[in-house]
Amino acid sequence: MFIVAAIFSVLLAVAIVGAGLPKLMANRKSLDIARHVGASPSLWRIIGGLELAAAAGLIIGLWVAWLGILAALGLVLLMAGALFFHQRVNDPPKAMAPPASIGVVALLTVILRTASG
Repeated sequence: MFIVAAIFSVLLAVAIVGAGLPKLMANRKSLDIARHVGASPSLWRIIGGLELAAAAGLIIGLWVAWLGILAALGLVLLMAGALFFHQRVNDPPKAMAPPASIGVVALLTVILRTASG
């Protein structure tokens, strides 16, 4: 189970760095999304920082189990928040697919990493 959890952790880390960097750097397209969902630029940067911290936690968590579990759990919560923001503005399912998918993989990572110690 650890091998699958490790693969999920690395894939999540790569995906979430790709999502977090534009937020943290206040990329114009990213800020357009923030405006659309009603998030302030400062909140958007905080979310980006949390995503990058989660990515680091997932990688370090390959050696420090509790950190990987907490990082994946943090991603579950972040993606639940993202779904809330998207749902609040009546975004179509296509817009909700990325945070939903990341949230599900993060939850599976929590379960697998917890089970593998």
